[in-house]
Amino acid sequence: MKHSSLSTLLIGTGLSAASLLSGCRVGPAYQRPNVPTAPSYRGTTPEATTPATAPETKPVVNLGEEKWWEVFDDPTLVELVRKGIAQNYDARLAAERVVQAQAQLGVTHADQLPSLSGTSSFSSTRYAKGEMGTDQPELMNFGKLGLGATWNLDFWGKYRSATEAARAQLLGTEWARRAVIDTVITNIATDYFELRTLDMQLEISQQTLRTRQESLNLTKALEAGGSDSMLDVREAEQLVYSVQAQITDLNRQIEQMEDTICTLLGETPHTIPRGASINRQPQLPSIPAGVPSELLERRPDIREAEQSLIAANAEIGVARAAYFPQIALTGAVGTDSNALSRLFTGPSSAWNYGPSLSVPIFDAKRIRNNVKVNESLQRQAVLTYQQTISGAFRDVSKALVAYSRYRQYREQEDKIVSAAADALQLSKIRYEHGQSSYLEVLTNDRSYLTAQLDLATAKQNELLSLVQVYDALGGGWRQ
Repeated sequence: MKHSSLSTLLIGTGLSAASLLSGCRVGPAYQRPNVPTAPSYRGTTPEATTPATAPETKPVVNLGEEKWWEVFDDPTLVELVRKGIAQNYDARLAAERVVQAQAQLGVTHADQLPSLSGTSSFSSTRYAKGEMGTDQPELMNFGKLGLGATWNLDFWGKYRSATEAARAQLLGTEWARRAVIDTVITNIATDYFELRTLDMQLEISQQTLRTRQESLNLTKALEAGGSDSMLDVREAEQLVYSVQAQITDLNRQIEQMEDTICTLLGETPHTIPRGASINRQPQLPSIPAGVPSELLERRPDIREAEQSLIAANAEIGVARAAYFPQIALTGAVGTDSNALSRLFTGPSSAWNYGPSLSVPIFDAKRIRNNVKVNESLQRQAVLTYQQTISGAFRDVSKALVAYSRYRQYREQEDKIVSAAADALQLSKIRYEHGQSSYLEVLTNDRSYLTAQLDLATAKQNELLSLVQVYDALGGGWRQ
């Protein structure tokens, strides 16, 4: 009897394995949707002739290779970015979501494998006198030990499709984490350059204050000597007071910007270290012509959208598998006795083995509608994927155009500052020789300060637009 039972178990297990291996999947195979792409982008340098090449895409994000912020060659900025990646709360939350997705993949994959469980029970019952046909009360003990196994056969690919969906969701979560980190990097770089711009504007204002204070002292001396009027003194005082007010407001903006950067670093508010000033940043690179559309494969939002599409596609297979019979193999072996002393003896052993089959007959179109739901979700994922790519092309084009035009604008602001400085110097000479009024000096002084502040803003916009270029291209380009 034992030999026959063992043979039956082995034969059944072999047939089950054969059925599993020969099983088919009822879900659609994934194919990447066709999306129209452009050969190049607006805003690239026309004179550059060497086309950039797209780097090899990787299924798993390796952040150690994506240090695009180092193009600015500012060690302080690089250190701030490293801190942000390690300490920013949004980045750490995104990392925990990856851990959760990894565990969920393990849970889903476990459905493809057999499960084994142990059971034990013990009960004791006292029967009243005469109840069991005896003249004395009777005490009955019952014990049971067992080992059970269950294996849901994946003949129609239900669990394989679910695992594929969970794996795609894991990769999507990885790319979502990358998107969060890219946002952190972009925000830190943007706020850092805005901080350095405010520092430069403060330096310009302080230097202007010293110059205007000297002019005010000179005007007071001339007024005391009868060469100037009190009106000239009051106008000179207005210039001093206005720049003092501007310095106060700039200090406010600087302190608030430092607090913002500290939040991005996951730290309490404190003074932020400075590196190179805005006007001493290294020469920024030109964007090469022919930046290929394939570079968008590096953008984490596009990769995340595609993984969501793959997951939605696999979920259709899970939904369709519900149409077909579900087969499960169950078995148990153990001991069963009404006396503890005989629980481990040969005659108390017991086992059972057998398949179970469930077939849907009537479910009020539940399965059909569930399939339609998942097919609609898959079509929505396709549209989201295509929409994400379309938005990426827009982002790249806008960033490249902005970088090109801001660069040209900054070059013109350089010329304006140079001209304003000469105009101010000439007006002072004319005033000292009595060839013009003090109003001419005041006007040119205001123009020179405005030109300097505008130049600082222009340099900031040029740097920020380059940050946006790198971010839009998913980390820049490689030649």
